[in-house]
Amino acid sequence: MHELSIVSSVLDQLEDLKKQQPEGTVFSKVGLRVGELAGVDVDCLRFGFECVVKDTNWEHLVLEIEQVARRQQCPGCKEEFQAENWATACPKCGEAATITIAGEELQIAYVEVDE
Repeated sequence: MHELSIVSSVLDQLEDLKKQQPEGTVFSKVGLRVGELAGVDVDCLRFGFECVVKDTNWEHLVLEIEQVARRQQCPGCKEEFQAENWATACPKCGEAATITIAGEELQIAYVEVDE
């Protein structure tokens, strides 16, 4: 389950970010952006997060996940569209070789701080 390594990496990044903040800064929420092509099971990620932060300094931290749908762009007509059921051909002109422009994300989108 690589979702646990993702949780660990997120918490490591938050630790580094916290060192750059004034003493006593408390992170209340972290938002992750996860694309459907990222190979991440979102339910496992949530469960892993809950398990890893339990009984730690991060226990109060809330995890929010924004799931990003796969989007393609046609190099010919520049049409952008959501690829559903792995159909990536351009619905406007029929071009088969389209470019993935969204859906591969796996990143921290934001961190909220208690004031």
